[in-house]
Amino acid sequence: MNQYEIIATAAMGLEAIVAKEVKNLGYDCKVDNGKVTYLGDEKAIARSNMWLRTADRIRVKVGEFKAFTFDELFEKTKALPWEQFIPEDAEFPVTGKSVKSKLFSVPDCQAIVKKAIVERLKQKYRRVSWFEEKGPLYKIEVSLLKDVATLTIDSSGAGLHKRGYRIGQGEAPLKETLAAALVQLTNWHPDRPFVDPFCGSGTIPIEAALIGQNIAPGFNREFVSETWHWIPEKVWDEVRTEAEDLANYDQPLDISGHDIDHRMIEIAKNNSFEAGLGDLINWKQMQAKDFRTNKEYGVIVGNPPYGERLGEKNVVEQLYRDLGKAYESLETWSIYMLTSHEDFEKLYGKPATKKRKLFNGFIKTDFYQYWGKRPPRKE
Repeated sequence: MNQYEIIATAAMGLEAIVAKEVKNLGYDCKVDNGKVTYLGDEKAIARSNMWLRTADRIRVKVGEFKAFTFDELFEKTKALPWEQFIPEDAEFPVTGKSVKSKLFSVPDCQAIVKKAIVERLKQKYRRVSWFEEKGPLYKIEVSLLKDVATLTIDSSGAGLHKRGYRIGQGEAPLKETLAAALVQLTNWHPDRPFVDPFCGSGTIPIEAALIGQNIAPGFNREFVSETWHWIPEKVWDEVRTEAEDLANYDQPLDISGHDIDHRMIEIAKNNSFEAGLGDLINWKQMQAKDFRTNKEYGVIVGNPPYGERLGEKNVVEQLYRDLGKAYESLETWSIYMLTSHEDFEKLYGKPATKKRKLFNGFIKTDFYQYWGKRPPRKE
């Protein structure tokens, strides 16, 4: 098998979590802003798409070089071995972005890269006419950062957050990749209770259940690279078999999702069934402040309203006060809340054990972590 440079793109603040997942798959990697880079074969590309819970996309790097002029961009792009990746009938649109670079016109960069690839393929496939582009899709990106051009092909297709289970959602759903990261940032283990008091369409509890039973996040969907001639079908079959073999469907779970809106509870139930989880998660309509339990050493993960809209602030601030009171007696529970409200700790009534900056879409938030007492060691 061939070796490729693989790039797992990541939302700001999640790079270290993506890197940990890549290492867990058995690949050494390098962490950069917004991406994790590593070497791997065709199977590594398939496994990365199948297993990485917190990455946005898996890209395959074709080349990287400095480009200060359009001529340079054209010639250096044309010099890359595009025929190793792109067959004669392929559809290959080019997108681009440019940051702090002399070549700042993205439409021009896209057009030049496209033209250079066409010229290269014409030579290699001995074509005189234009390519029809009716075959498999190879989405190419030219990314310019400080005059360094990186050319990649997207192997995922739809973003990796599209797991294939979301058939309904609320107004501002949490991305599945971020929800999985929130669960992984906690001290939760599958043998402990897990509660999301603001479950909305159910993303956090569903991601927790997938993690708890070690179900691959890409098991329920397809990837654009499944149509590529240089990744054999056998590779995908092996990767899907591995995912099936590693899933632990017998792992008992105690996961609950609560929401004040009964319509969201119905949506969450439907999404959970679509994810193949059946009745594994307990869904219940209730207010967050009404939560009571005799269970111990559980974990609460919530993405409450932030109070960013006019007129909502007072209601949200009261909600945070109510949460502080409701969770006061949960000494053995660990509580994690994601919000952009900078006074959360003051309103909640105590300082967090730890805070972590994360972005929910374009909203800068903090993940407030309150660690409960540790369970006694099993003898």
